[in-house]
Amino acid sequence: MEQLLPKAKQWIDEKKDPRSACWQAALDAVVALFLPDMEKGQLTPVGPLEEDEMSVFKAALKTVDLSPGLLALFLPPSIADTILPPDSAEELVRIEKGKPSYKILIKRPGKDERILCAEISEHAHRPGIDIFQSGAFLGNFDYDTHELCISELTKSIRAHAWEKNGWQRQDYITYTLNWFDKTLYLGTSDVPVDKTRSFFHSPTLIKSNRVDALFMALYETLQRRFKEDSESLDRAIPKANETAVDKENRMSACLSVVEASLLDLLNGVKTLDLIDFTDFSDQESKAFQNEFVRTVRKLSSDLDEITIV
Repeated sequence: MEQLLPKAKQWIDEKKDPRSACWQAALDAVVALFLPDMEKGQLTPVGPLEEDEMSVFKAALKTVDLSPGLLALFLPPSIADTILPPDSAEELVRIEKGKPSYKILIKRPGKDERILCAEISEHAHRPGIDIFQSGAFLGNFDYDTHELCISELTKSIRAHAWEKNGWQRQDYITYTLNWFDKTLYLGTSDVPVDKTRSFFHSPTLIKSNRVDALFMALYETLQRRFKEDSESLDRAIPKANETAVDKENRMSACLSVVEASLLDLLNGVKTLDLIDFTDFSDQESKAFQNEFVRTVRKLSSDLDEITIV
């Protein structure tokens, strides 16, 4: 917090309300504390979460649509209960002390640094969202129920936090992959997405077509999963030795793992109706088969490198 005091002081010196200046500085300190565990464009839970907390997180995860540069935290009661606005700022009090609080913090870094603080607990007497920028309280949204608050999160985030301009190719890729991974994780296609910024829905964003875009999403998703789960893969893939038989067995194991993983993802895409395979032209169907084979080979080679001893 000591590092942030000068920032709050600067805002106060700029004639910002000391209550909002200190509160935004405090919220920023929370984001900074968990920054090493966060990925831009993703809602990061401060866990581990209990079963009832996980249900609230999934409800929020489903509706929180983030542009690729935003930082976002989901805070369960064990953390959120300790984060309280100044007693003098009654307009920022949304839940009584002692009631289990669930907060979502969303930070837009940069010159015009902005933070959104949402209280989404069912126990809140005033669920809603508060918006701060450069130490100033810009405004808020109040909702009658926490369900309505959660359902309106994307609308508020897009209006008041999204980075609307200056997207580069990697931004479209990051945004699309975050949506794709979230959709498969939640097992529903009812996940907000800006189709004009998703290469899965608008392949021309990356100068591609829908078959190549599909396999790009599949490849990037599996490559990330393999890297995150390298320990269990090490147990499934034979060690690399010198004999030709050992190398052949190892590559066969890599191919089996990749094919099973790729087919599982494709089954998820089909089940969730993310793409209409029956609408493929003959040329697209042929391209699909070619890309499947190419992706299996490429991922198998990647897997061999990831798990090699």
